[in-house]
Amino acid sequence: MHTPLVFIDGDQGTTGLQIHARLHGREDVRLLTLPADERKNPQRRAEAINSADIALLCLPDDAARQAVQAIHNPAVRVIDASSAHRTTPGWVYGLAELDSGQAERIAQAKRVSNPGCYPTGAIALLRPLIHAGLLPADYPLSIHAVSGYSGGGRAAVERHEGSSAQQAPQLQMYGLELAHKHVPEIQLHSGLAARPMFLPGYAAYRQGIVLSIPLQLRLLPGQASAEQVQACLERHYQGARHVQVMPLHQHGPAALLDPQALNDSNDLRLALFANPEHGQVVLTAVFDNLGKGASGAAVQNLDLMLAAMRD
Repeated sequence: MHTPLVFIDGDQGTTGLQIHARLHGREDVRLLTLPADERKNPQRRAEAINSADIALLCLPDDAARQAVQAIHNPAVRVIDASSAHRTTPGWVYGLAELDSGQAERIAQAKRVSNPGCYPTGAIALLRPLIHAGLLPADYPLSIHAVSGYSGGGRAAVERHEGSSAQQAPQLQMYGLELAHKHVPEIQLHSGLAARPMFLPGYAAYRQGIVLSIPLQLRLLPGQASAEQVQACLERHYQGARHVQVMPLHQHGPAALLDPQALNDSNDLRLALFANPEHGQVVLTAVFDNLGKGASGAAVQNLDLMLAAMRD
């Protein structure tokens, strides 16, 4: 029986290293990586990607586009962890829990674009509500999220773990020009008709995300209740292996959210906090930006493809 050959292009970056670690020791795949002196050789990279059954691209956006353009073998399947193709027609969006048919679309796809870390949490919260008609597609949304510094790539990791780590900021907000590259992805795959405001930040811990989206119930169709919003999320994710929907919290002191609670896992924890007196709710998501927000999702999508190849 043929053991699929998986090429990780960019296996020395943060996401690539994590994917490699997650696949290490598995006997259902053969891993192909290039020696250090060949990683930037276009000819060797092209040869490698065209020899693979599945290529995992852990590259900057431009390099990912170049890698795809170098493919001439029609049998090669691609999972792109960059943001290069997340809104590109013809690419399947790699969030398996997007709807009931998405896992099968990923399993059969030639081209899969892995979701961004922040969009994973935002879309997971918003899409079910918009699809069910509980949240207007033109609602004036504000999305706030804080990630561990590993979300900033090698430069951020060096800033917080290198010789000048003591000078690294404890918290810094960014994307204040309101033009973050994840916004079109969030808007498209959530089903939003209006561009949301997105305010991200990095904190002085390595990995993990807490994301929140406030809602005014009076602005929802029929002034939907917190219980209706909660029930919608529970229905959508019923039986989802990697998504937890916590019980509705609207009485007494609210629990604290730890952005690191699901580190080193591929799980996503959604929770709704409500204040009935004020008619306000906040949608929240906690997950690992290196797990469900990157390498974990890539391996989940790879496993869907591999299962389809075995059937």
